[in-house]
Amino acid sequence: MIGYRRISHSWLRNIPYAMAIKATIFKVGLQIADIDRNYYRDHALTLARHPSETDERMMVRLLAFARHAGPALSFANGLSADDEPDLWQKDLTGAIELWLDVGLPDEKSIRRACGRARRVAIYAYGGRAAELWWQQCAAKLKRIDNLSVCNVAQASSRALAALAPHSRQLHCTVQEGQIWLASPEQRVQVEIDVWLAGP
Repeated sequence: MIGYRRISHSWLRNIPYAMAIKATIFKVGLQIADIDRNYYRDHALTLARHPSETDERMMVRLLAFARHAGPALSFANGLSADDEPDLWQKDLTGAIELWLDVGLPDEKSIRRACGRARRVAIYAYGGRAAELWWQQCAAKLKRIDNLSVCNVAQASSRALAALAPHSRQLHCTVQEGQIWLASPEQRVQVEIDVWLAGP
């Protein structure tokens, strides 16, 4: 289901090991020029796309990385591990400074994340499904002071999905809140609505 991060994998136990579906690996060279944060760096990334993950979701994950990129930010096992986000940043003691989730996680999962990390950010997408999700949980989530929620416009997330086959070399530019993600073949301006501005 689009947007929902937690799914059951119990059916995989009935599949012989030799037939188990493996993640698809993408090697991406990402150049970031974030003028707003004064952050300029090239990243050699390895993205493991879970069998249940779409190109759209994977590219929103990549977008989340680009917006928060730093030396300690890394991809986690959000789709296959209930106790991990899609991306996280830890300090030298192992404490979680930043927890990034993509999709429409349930309220319980969000509260648990906010209890474990100093800051939590949710990147919702999916058009009407995302809007309905926010309508249902906004009142309760707005009470959490270390949480931010933003929504990637459906036209933008779909355009990002179209970049996936050309994602070996990408360039991300951020200036005055505007975001562009480009491959050698095409360029996407990403529209993001901030539904909850956290720390």
